[in-house]
Amino acid sequence: MSSATILPDAAGLRALAEQSNAWPFEEARKIVARLKQYPKEEVIFETGYGPSGLPHIGTFGEVARTTMVRHAFRVLTEDKVRTRLIAFSDDMDGLRKVPDNIPNKDMVARHLGKPLTRVPDPFGTHPSFGAHNNARLRAFLDAFGFDYEFMSSTECYTSGRFDEALLTVLARFDEVMAIMLPSLRAERAATYSPFLPVSPDTGVVLQIPIVAQDVAAGTIQYDDPDSGERITTPVTGGRCKLQWKPDWAMRWLALGVDYEMAGKDLIDSVKLSSDICRALGGRPPQGFNYELFLDDKGQKISKSKGNGITIEEWLRYASPESLSLFMYREPKAAKRGLRAPGRQAAAHQSGVAYPHRPSASSGNTGLLQHAAQSRLGVERRECRDAVGLHRPLLAGCNAAKRSET
Repeated sequence: MSSATILPDAAGLRALAEQSNAWPFEEARKIVARLKQYPKEEVIFETGYGPSGLPHIGTFGEVARTTMVRHAFRVLTEDKVRTRLIAFSDDMDGLRKVPDNIPNKDMVARHLGKPLTRVPDPFGTHPSFGAHNNARLRAFLDAFGFDYEFMSSTECYTSGRFDEALLTVLARFDEVMAIMLPSLRAERAATYSPFLPVSPDTGVVLQIPIVAQDVAAGTIQYDDPDSGERITTPVTGGRCKLQWKPDWAMRWLALGVDYEMAGKDLIDSVKLSSDICRALGGRPPQGFNYELFLDDKGQKISKSKGNGITIEEWLRYASPESLSLFMYREPKAAKRGLRAPGRQAAAHQSGVAYPHRPSASSGNTGLLQHAAQSRLGVERRECRDAVGLHRPLLAGCNAAKRSET
């Protein structure tokens, strides 16, 4: 493109965007259609993070792809509609197992079942394990220049932000149960409740049946598993949390979420949560199901297992632009081989994004980086679009890379 080329104005960009068949614009057009049917002054994008382990490449992928859709939406609407991206941490979830990739496992094991924000930090740097991983997530997103608003489940529950929506769940308890019970095995269905009380004595999120609910008082009753005493507790103020599918639906209602992606393994969960959201009087968000990020054995990468390649490992062997492009291309195709125990595996992973890269057997990292840049130049020409789909993300990637050097 010569220096004399005149770039399109906002209206021209919008015209181009309306004709684009790139998947972020296809997704953004769905949000535009939703907005026409249900007008509102602000569109809320959301991504979710389970802070039971450290952020990995899958965490980056969900935020990056959502950012691409948000950017496409802003182009389509000429930036006349306010948007927000909420990065939501499910840090009130009870810790189910001790992660494989942390120190002080014995200490953490003594707090199983407690909300992640009540589990001591095994690294000794933050007030809790949840706070530690939340800090890592925020530093991770900040390093790439993402424009987002962090939100903590614990804070939303305990501050009262979710109280109104929780009382709605209580008022429509039977409707929620009618949606959930057919999806459960008989044994699980016999004791299931959407509400999980937090024990005032142990701090554990209790997986127990609810024996009664009082809509007028805003309370539930349960039998204490240790003493057998019948306990009455409010569902508000952080004294209870919801099972995760009702929780997801309640969050969409409470926050007014308009768009959220999810992996293909959550397709059935999205359907159930959407049905619950409607039962609560809400409108489930537009969504997109992407393929999973897999390790070299074809297993889903996990924050608690630590079996996925880290962003640092990727950037050690390939350019930041390659990471952005990797997330942009074919989101409905599984990303395999995402494990990097050493140089060869990391270089192999770059080969997933760039099939024409040379083998890592020579150990020549400089050659690999040069090859990645060359391949990137080709793919930039193939995928370049006039509306600058990658521009905001690439600026953040480049800033992150500079901070590494």
